[in-house]
Amino acid sequence: MKALLTLASLVGIARAVSSSDVVIEEWEAWKMAFGQNYSTLAEEKFRMNVFMGNKAKIAKHNYQAHRGQHSYFLKMNRFGDLLHHEFVSQMNGYRDDLREQSPKGATFISPANVDLPTEVDWRTRGGVTPVKDQGNCGSCWAFSATGSLEGQHFRKNGKIVSLSEQNLMDCSLYYGNYGCNGGLMDYAFKYIKENGGIDTEEAYPYEGALNDCRYQVKTKGASDIGFVDLPKGDEQKLKEAVATMGPVSVAIDASHEAFMFYSHGIYDEPHCQPDSLDHGVLVIGYGSEDGADYWLVKNSWGTKWGDAGFIKMTRNKQNQCGIASKASFPLV
Repeated sequence: MKALLTLASLVGIARAVSSSDVVIEEWEAWKMAFGQNYSTLAEEKFRMNVFMGNKAKIAKHNYQAHRGQHSYFLKMNRFGDLLHHEFVSQMNGYRDDLREQSPKGATFISPANVDLPTEVDWRTRGGVTPVKDQGNCGSCWAFSATGSLEGQHFRKNGKIVSLSEQNLMDCSLYYGNYGCNGGLMDYAFKYIKENGGIDTEEAYPYEGALNDCRYQVKTKGASDIGFVDLPKGDEQKLKEAVATMGPVSVAIDASHEAFMFYSHGIYDEPHCQPDSLDHGVLVIGYGSEDGADYWLVKNSWGTKWGDAGFIKMTRNKQNQCGIASKASFPLV
């Protein structure tokens, strides 16, 4: 009997050690993949526990998704060691509180006698630059703004030119933006108009922190003459604009943990609020998949987030996540 108890104890210990080894291996692999280091052992222990908690949530969601309870899947990414509120504070820089003072754009006029395509993807037409990465900075508004202007510049001139988010970060403070502490796409469009242009990404590369304004007209990549605001909450108007005008800047509610770890599928979050806007992104198309309508959205969190940096968000579900609540594009 003693022998059996001893054997059982040894097996239990072996399993515990094996499980612990797996956890440590996964943690070390994640740190290496995303270049994470910590200043103290206490900090690392805390972050490892956060990582394991996030990993468990991802596993639970994906188990439910395989059983048909969700239309999308999650995956671990560089946000794995962040608590949810840390992620929201760090990454979501659309300043909805600034909207009351924001300038008003021109009114969108629907195109006449145009049959809208059932599917649009501006990547296939060449009107979208590669996915960028805002880093640990709430500058999403700048990336959304440059993405829309890049698309409008392409539609007019037939050339895709990557534009400088850092130029907007450094130079549009007077217009109401706050660098890594957030801003509005419309403020960026207003700055570009009054400044007479925006530099190219090549001439004015991204630094992820506020610096002195260094715009140079000789390296101007594009300009605008104003901007158009779409009717609030109108997904049909957003569809018309994306189909006929190009990529459109939008603000969304990206405050949910599922968005944090999105992988693929159509993101459908019923708790998303149409008026709790905290993140600027770019709608570059739309379509349908297995009978479900979606928006095709470009994010600015690098290619290791989401579906190579993109996300499909549910469409025609009462303006879910506010995707049509604050949509605009520049005029060129």
